[in-house]
Amino acid sequence: MNQKQQNSTPKKSQQNNSISQTLSENENSNETQKEQTLKPKETINTLFPEENFPEGKTIQYVLTKTEEKRSSNDIDLEQKETQFFEEKLKNLRKAAEVHRQVRKFANTLIKPGSKLLDICDQVEDYARFFIEEDGLKAGLAFPFGCSINNIAAHYTSNPGDETILEESDVLKIDFGTHVNGYIIDSAYTIAFNPKYDTLLNASKEATYSAIKLSGIDSRLLEIGDEIEEIITSYEIELDNKVYPLTPIFNLCGHSLDQYLIHSGTSILPCNYGPNLKMEEGKMYAIETFASTGKGFAKKKGECSHYMLKPNAKKFLVTRKSSKAFLQFLENEFGTLAFCNRWLKRLGRNETKKDLKRLSRSGVLGKFPPLGDIKGSYVSQHEHTIILRSKCTEILSWGEDY
Repeated sequence: MNQKQQNSTPKKSQQNNSISQTLSENENSNETQKEQTLKPKETINTLFPEENFPEGKTIQYVLTKTEEKRSSNDIDLEQKETQFFEEKLKNLRKAAEVHRQVRKFANTLIKPGSKLLDICDQVEDYARFFIEEDGLKAGLAFPFGCSINNIAAHYTSNPGDETILEESDVLKIDFGTHVNGYIIDSAYTIAFNPKYDTLLNASKEATYSAIKLSGIDSRLLEIGDEIEEIITSYEIELDNKVYPLTPIFNLCGHSLDQYLIHSGTSILPCNYGPNLKMEEGKMYAIETFASTGKGFAKKKGECSHYMLKPNAKKFLVTRKSSKAFLQFLENEFGTLAFCNRWLKRLGRNETKKDLKRLSRSGVLGKFPPLGDIKGSYVSQHEHTIILRSKCTEILSWGEDY
C-alpha cells in the first residue's frame, strides 16, 4: 500500500457509516459467533461435535397490526418453522461456518506477488478438508472465483494460469460451499491500495441496504431501485480523474434452491423487470457490483466455469464418449458448477472436445469470465439470506463483512 489515498467520498454525506455497523447498532444482537483458532487437523465436525452451528445475523420484521394479529393467532407458527426448516437451517449454517473459516484462511494467502492458481488450489484444498468433502453430500458448491479489476465474475484459474496478483489490483473473491445441496454463495472484495475504498464501500452498502429491505412479500423492484440509488450516489477519484459509479446491470442477485445456484428469480440492480415478491422460506443471494465503467459485463477470455442443466436427461447425447463423460459429470457434480482445474484433478485432462459437444447439445452451460470495459474497476459484495417466519437471517454474515 505505497500509494497515497485519493480524496473520494460518496455524494451522500449521511452514507459515510457502513450499513454493517448500523445493523450491529439497530438490530437485536445475536449470540457472538464462536471464534476458532484453526489447527491443521481440525474440521467443521471436530469443532462442532454437537452440530450447534452459529446462527447468522438476524433482522426482525416490523409487523403491521394485521400481521401481528395473524401471527399471534397462528399458535403453530414456531412449531411449523421448526418442522420445515430445522434440518435445512442446520445444513445452511454448517455451510456458512465453513465459508467463514475458509475465507479467513484465503485472506492469509492473498497478497501482492501471489499466483492466482496457487491461491485457488490451496483454498479449495483447505475447503475440502475442513468441510470433510463427501461427494454430493458436502463440499464446494462452485469454484473459487478470483476476478481482478474490470473482470466482475466467473474468473477462476485454469491449469497453467500464470497471473500474479499486483498491489494495484482490485480482487473479487466469490466461492460457494454446500451441505446436502444447501448452498452458501457469498463474495467480497479486497484492494491493497486504500484509494479504492470508496468503490468497495459502494457495493458493500448497496448489498446491506438491499438485505435490510428483504423480507416476506418484499418487492424485488424496490430492492433493485435501492441498489441503483446507492451505488450511483457514489463517485471516486482515481489518478486525478473523477468516475461516477454504476451498478453492473446484467449481473444480479438471485434465488437459490437445493443443488441449484440459480433457481429462477433474479434481483436486478434497478427498478426494471417483473414486480415479484420475496417468499417465506426461500433463500436468496443478495449480490451487488459497483463499477467505474459502463455498467454492463461482457464475455472476457477463456471459459473456466461449467454447469450441467437441471433437465439434462431430456437432451439428446448420441456419441458414446460424450455419454460416458456426461455420466461422469452427473456423478461428480450433479447440477453444481465445476471448472477445468477440477476435471484435471480427477484425472480428466483431455476434456475440451467433450465439453464443447455437451455445450452444443444444450446439456451443459458455459460461464466465461464477465467484465466491464478495459481499464475500469469493479467491486462486489454478496450474502446468502433465508426468509424465516419472523426475521431475515444473513447466513453468511461474519465479523469480516
